[in-house]
Amino acid sequence: MTTAGRGPQSDAADSLGATARLEDLRAAIAARARDCARDPASVTLIAVAKTFSAEEVWPTIARGEQTVFGENRVQEAKSKWPDLRARAAAIGKQIELHLIGPLQSNKAREAVELFDAIETVDRDKIAGALAEAMAKAGKRPRLFVEINTGGEAQKAGVAPQEADAFLARCRDVHGLTIEGLMCVPPVGEQASPHFALLKLIARRNGIAHLSMGMSGDWPLAVQLGATHVRIGSAIYGSRA
Repeated sequence: MTTAGRGPQSDAADSLGATARLEDLRAAIAARARDCARDPASVTLIAVAKTFSAEEVWPTIARGEQTVFGENRVQEAKSKWPDLRARAAAIGKQIELHLIGPLQSNKAREAVELFDAIETVDRDKIAGALAEAMAKAGKRPRLFVEINTGGEAQKAGVAPQEADAFLARCRDVHGLTIEGLMCVPPVGEQASPHFALLKLIARRNGIAHLSMGMSGDWPLAVQLGATHVRIGSAIYGSRA
């Protein structure tokens, strides 16, 4: 929903500002990639639209080149993205939507129907539920496994020491193709060791994509090999 305390005029101004910030950010990511001897096309910006209304997000679709977006919750995505996708299609744009928040097994069917990529596969129950939902839907979103690189009890994600075995089970037991890994480093810690660990796990398992880096640390993530960076507040502003 629209952030509390903002009227229609300020919402419109904020949305226009978000469009400008987004385009500046896209240019900055491309420049950072070139500085790191990388092809700018190898880094995908996921604009994280969680908690922002369809009206606030729409200008960043309509006025620029951004087509990849992220949401944390299945229900929020269900409430706004079918309409946004239809509006985007009407102007010739194809939206790619990523689930970047925790997934409950009872939401697997809806997640498969709504999202083009699910970045938070983190346990066998979810892997099995997704495999069943994909078989029924005839749709196979791209899958990333979330790694809890900091070993934080309050966070979702596979423990680093269990990652290889879990990735093998996803493939051999559940019949899933895992295209990427994702992590969220602990707040207040240097992100580089976590990004390096994610890259190491991906390399030894033959996984090509790394979703890492947010508003505060994306330049470091690009330097260390991120293929996807997830940025919200640097585009849309602070959340209520």
